[in-house]
Amino acid sequence: MNNTLTEIKKCQVCAPFLALGVNPVLAASPQSKIAIVGQAPGLKVHQSGVPWDDKSGERLRMWLDVDSESFYDSENFALVPMGFCYPGKGKSGDLPPRKECAPLWHQRLFVSMPHLQLVILIGTYAQDYYLGNETRSTLTETVRNYEQYLPRYFPIPHPSPRNNIWLRKNQWFEDENLAALRSAVFQILNDI
Repeated sequence: MNNTLTEIKKCQVCAPFLALGVNPVLAASPQSKIAIVGQAPGLKVHQSGVPWDDKSGERLRMWLDVDSESFYDSENFALVPMGFCYPGKGKSGDLPPRKECAPLWHQRLFVSMPHLQLVILIGTYAQDYYLGNETRSTLTETVRNYEQYLPRYFPIPHPSPRNNIWLRKNQWFEDENLAALRSAVFQILNDI
C-alpha cells in the first residue's frame, strides 16, 4: 500500500485541470476497517492537507459518533475521496470530483486493505460509482434503502452544511439511519 500512496501523492494526471495545483488528500492503511468514500477535498482541506478538516468533517464525525483521534487513525478509517485533489470552484459551489482518480487508484487501494468491513458512500458520486445500477432514482431513495446495500456498503448524504435543507426535509435519516450507521461503526471498531 505504501507504494500506491506514494504514487498517488506524485500523480500529475489532472494537473492541467486544477487551478490551485495538485495536492492529493487521503489516508489509508492496510489495517483500515472502514473506508469513507467522499467527493473531493474542499478548499480548506486542500490548504490543510488533512481529510475532512472542515465543517463537513465535524458533522461526519458527529454522525459516526467518533472523536477526531479515532477518525484520523487510519487503522480505523481509510479516507478515500472520489477525486483526491481540490477540483476548483464552480458557479454554485465546488466543481465535481475529477473522474480520473477513482478508476485509476481506488481498486489498488481497496485490494491492499484486507481488513475492510464497511465502505461508507458519501453522496451521489460515490454511490453511483460503487452501486452502479443498484442505486435508486434519487440519492434520497438510495439513502433511505441503505439496508439493501449492507453489509458491504452504507450510503449517506454529504454532511456539508449546504445539505441542511435536505436534512430538515428528511428527518428519518437522523432518526433512523444514523442509529444503524453508528451501531455498525461501533461494532467494527470494537471487534464485536
